[in-house]
Amino acid sequence: MNENDQSGKLAVREKKAARLWQMAPWVALFGVTLGPPAAFLVAYLLTGAATVYLVLALTSIPFALIAAIVSAVVLLFFRRRWAQQLRDHLASDGITADEVGYFLSELTTGERRALKEMEKKHPLLADAYCETLALRLNASRLTSRARRDLLLVERRISRARYLNAPDTAVLLEELTRDRTRLDALKQEGASRRAEAEARLQMIEAAASRGASWAETNYMLQRLNEGRKQLPLALENERVEQQLREDTARELREELAPRE
Repeated sequence: MNENDQSGKLAVREKKAARLWQMAPWVALFGVTLGPPAAFLVAYLLTGAATVYLVLALTSIPFALIAAIVSAVVLLFFRRRWAQQLRDHLASDGITADEVGYFLSELTTGERRALKEMEKKHPLLADAYCETLALRLNASRLTSRARRDLLLVERRISRARYLNAPDTAVLLEELTRDRTRLDALKQEGASRRAEAEARLQMIEAAASRGASWAETNYMLQRLNEGRKQLPLALENERVEQQLREDTARELREELAPRE
């Protein structure tokens, strides 16, 4: 694994793979559909008009079409899974404005439409919009992850209450601290998401009425201030690491020999 893989940045080979995955289903659809009939047709022309190859060329069309559709569906499935893994990799150190294009599936219909229109009519506002979308995506992922981790901690607390061991009180205290920390993280993520959504609406309103350069520059300054803050994904990673360390400590305490 290279440095880009470890840092969560987009590597050159991943950019190439993204382009290949984007084209693969359509290449398979047309290639498999046209390949066998074209091969039989060429054989028909090269063999001095042998009728059997012409018949095979015509009869192979529906079978080739079915095979092409199946191949395209399979490739779409694998492309979707690869894209999800890529998004998780990119989000590991915080989503940036340059990476928003890989998260279009996580945007709302209105956000995608607004971004497309701004890219055509207001490039400066489009840059500000991408910055804010990155903040919103980070906040949304943080909130979702904190919610899932909260459910896991709640289950651990429920199991710990049924343990008949001397360290149960200590374990419950640690899990309660984890729950408090995750709940605060979830609330912080929700607050950041609401702030980002408010900025998105402000930029959309500015685009609809034609923002001046002064107004656009002010928005960019506000967004730059937001970027200086610690990425939410990094905070999420710290919490996850803390939870992993706590869980490992719990297991060691439970497996330790009793005196």
